[in-house]
Amino acid sequence: MGILRQSLLVLLGAVAVSSAACTNSTAPKDGPIDALPRPLSGAETKLVAAGNTFSFALFKRISAATPDSNLFVSPLSASMALGMTLNGAAGSTYDSMRVALQVEGVSQDEINAGYKELLSLLRGLDPATTLEVANSIWYRQEFPFEQSFFTAAKSWFDAEVRGLDFDDVPSSLAAINGWVDQRTNGKIPRIVEDITRDDVMFLINAIYFNGNWERKFDRADTRAAPFHALDGTSAQVPLMYQKSKIRYAWTPQYQAVDLAYGNSAFTMTVLLPHAGSSVNELAASLTPAAWTELVGRLASQEVELYLPKFKLSWERLLNDDLTAMGMGIAFREREADFTRMSSLGRALFITYVKQKAYVDVHEEGTEAAAVTVVAIGITSGPPTVRVDRPFIFAIRERFSGTILFMGKVVKLPAA
Repeated sequence: MGILRQSLLVLLGAVAVSSAACTNSTAPKDGPIDALPRPLSGAETKLVAAGNTFSFALFKRISAATPDSNLFVSPLSASMALGMTLNGAAGSTYDSMRVALQVEGVSQDEINAGYKELLSLLRGLDPATTLEVANSIWYRQEFPFEQSFFTAAKSWFDAEVRGLDFDDVPSSLAAINGWVDQRTNGKIPRIVEDITRDDVMFLINAIYFNGNWERKFDRADTRAAPFHALDGTSAQVPLMYQKSKIRYAWTPQYQAVDLAYGNSAFTMTVLLPHAGSSVNELAASLTPAAWTELVGRLASQEVELYLPKFKLSWERLLNDDLTAMGMGIAFREREADFTRMSSLGRALFITYVKQKAYVDVHEEGTEAAAVTVVAIGITSGPPTVRVDRPFIFAIRERFSGTILFMGKVVKLPAA
C-alpha cells in the first residue's frame, strides 16, 4: 500500500488530466504555465470528458483484474488507437465501441475533430517538457481496404499509413517495430511479435513523455528505506526527498501531492491511502467526479515528501477489459462489422488490443512511454452452418434467376 503503487495512479496524467484542468488564457512560453493557450473547443471538451471517463473505467477494470500487481497504463494511447479503428466500424460494432470509449453522445465528426484538436494542443504545449504522440496504420498491401478509411486516419489522427508485404514477415516486423522503437525513444522496442496469414492490419498509437521536475530532488538526499508491499513483505528501495512548497490535499481516504514538470503544464499526481486503508479500494473508488473534486482541493503548502525512485515496464492484452467495457462484438469472428474499413469488413474482427508501457521516475524528472496496437484479422476456415432449426429454402435456375420452388421447414419427423 506504499507510495510506489500510488504513484502509478498517474494514468499518464502528466499527459492528459492536467491539460483538461487548465483554463483559457494565453500562457507564456518561457515561464510557469497556468492556463491553456486557447479555450478548449466544443469537440475537445466532449472528448476530454469522455476520455477521462474511459481512463478511470479502464484503470479500474485492470486494477480489479490484477489486484496484486503493479500497473502503469496509458488510457490516452488506448483511446487514440481505438478511435482510429472506430472510423472503420459499422452497425452494432460501431455502437459497442462508442459505449466502451464513452462517446455515445458524441457524433463521429466531433470525435474525429476532438482527437485532431487535442493532438495539436498537447504537442508543444510546454516547451520545457517533451511530449510526442504519433499514430500509424500498417496493412497487408493487397487487401481491399477503403481509401476513405485511410484518408480519415491521415486527416484526423495525423497517421502514417503504409502497405507492406505481410508474407515477408521479418521485413514487415522490422518496419513496424522500427517505427515503434523510434517513436518511443527506444523505451519500447517492439509491440508486434508475429504476423500470421490472417493478419491484415495493425493500428498503432505511440506516446513518449520526458519532463524534468519543476523542483528537482537532490540526489544527495536520496536514501535507501523499506517499502512495505501489499503482500506484507518489505524491500529496501531508494526514497527521494524534498521539503518544499507542493500542491497538497488531504481527504479521509488519502493524501495527495501534485508535482509539476517543466513550466507546470504537466504534473504527476500521487495518491497515498492512509495507513491501514486499501489501495485497491481507493482505485475502485476513483471516478471523474472524485478526480475533479481532488483537483479542486489541491493547494500549495510546505510538504516533506518521500517518493520512491523506480522504473517499471508493463504489458497487457486488453481484450478482456474492453469486452467487459462493452465492445465484445468487435472481437468476435463473423459478428464484428468493419464494413467502413473494407468491402470485406464482415470477415474482419479485432484479434487483439495490446499495450506496453514504461516509466522511469528519478531525481530529475520522469520519462514515460506507451504503445497500443489494435490488430485486425480476417476470419479463417469455413463458416459453420448447422441447419438444426426452422429454415427457408428455394430451388432455382441460377443463370436466369428463375425460382422454381420455395419452401419453409418448421418441423421434421423423427428419423
